[in-house]
Amino acid sequence: MEKKKLNVALVGYGFMGKAHSTAYLEAQRVFDLPVTFEMALIVGRNREACDSMRTQWGWKRYVSDWKDAVADPEIDLVDIATPNFLHREIAVAAAEQKKNVFCEKPLGLNVNECREMVGAVEAAKVFHMIWHNYRKAPAIGLAKRLISENRLGRIYHLRARFLQSWQIDPKTPWRWLHQKQYAGSGVNGDLNAHLIDMSRYLVGEITQVCGMMETFVKERPDKTGAMVKVDVDDACSFLARFENGAVGVIESSRMSTGRMVNNCIEINGEHGALYWDFEDMNSLYYFDNTEKPDRRGFKKIQALTAHHPYMEGHWSTNHALGYANTFINTLREFAISYDKNENPSPNFYDGLKNQMVIDTVISSVEREKWIDIGE
Repeated sequence: MEKKKLNVALVGYGFMGKAHSTAYLEAQRVFDLPVTFEMALIVGRNREACDSMRTQWGWKRYVSDWKDAVADPEIDLVDIATPNFLHREIAVAAAEQKKNVFCEKPLGLNVNECREMVGAVEAAKVFHMIWHNYRKAPAIGLAKRLISENRLGRIYHLRARFLQSWQIDPKTPWRWLHQKQYAGSGVNGDLNAHLIDMSRYLVGEITQVCGMMETFVKERPDKTGAMVKVDVDDACSFLARFENGAVGVIESSRMSTGRMVNNCIEINGEHGALYWDFEDMNSLYYFDNTEKPDRRGFKKIQALTAHHPYMEGHWSTNHALGYANTFINTLREFAISYDKNENPSPNFYDGLKNQMVIDTVISSVEREKWIDIGE
């Protein structure tokens, strides 16, 4: 049987554009997918940079205006890897042209934008996905399986953190990420978005939050050396209550000296506990509280065999996977869902729910109180 083919237009050629390109190149080689992805078009304003990426990564054509890509009748799927402030406009336009839509996180600048994006894909009846790739690490898949099997019993605590240090130097140049009108928020939308998504995926919906934010460096130099105001958070922490009665602490920072990508999550339940650290991403630490007292302790499980989620298609089990593989696994999940005429997960609904938490944290900080999600 001939496989379904999707012609892809990728809007954006930076860091995330490269991550997505890797997925399109490798997913259909690593896995026997029911769908083939044709790397048809790459979009970006810098012709030289875009043309270089087109050549290096195998994209067939280049255009400078995303509107041309959205209107192109040959394109089936528009993948948005642009700065946050462009997500809504491109996604809505793509859906109106009956294109399937992928989008980087956070889905939009705020809840209103996200609702508009959800409405657009619903009205168009197109497939949609958000790239919360950390869900697709095999160890996180195993954690989800253990929780679904009730191995932890009633869940009491969640602790999650995402710490980086890339802007610890006050001379680090100003970027669009440093201004609310372009980014929506700072680490709250950039890093907390991933933690919120994993927390919802593993533990359940968040119902109430109480947050704290800080901007340590108020101005940064632009490319000319002129100082530009920073109006987003460098660090953000919040307390959370979950629908199932669990409580959580979620923390992110770009000012954590010595940390590169310290993305961790720990979940404690009545019968057991789980701990995962992206810097040791192929391992899941599992504590079984039902074992005899003299045998209890965190056990390190290497999630690298064909018995673990997503591993059955990789070139060799028992060998470590890396960051790029989480994108490859994400695209695999989409291909399988698409072939079944089902929307993949995570999708724009997840992006909206994550944004509702992000926005409520901001409101909580401004009002200095606990606030229900969506209040």
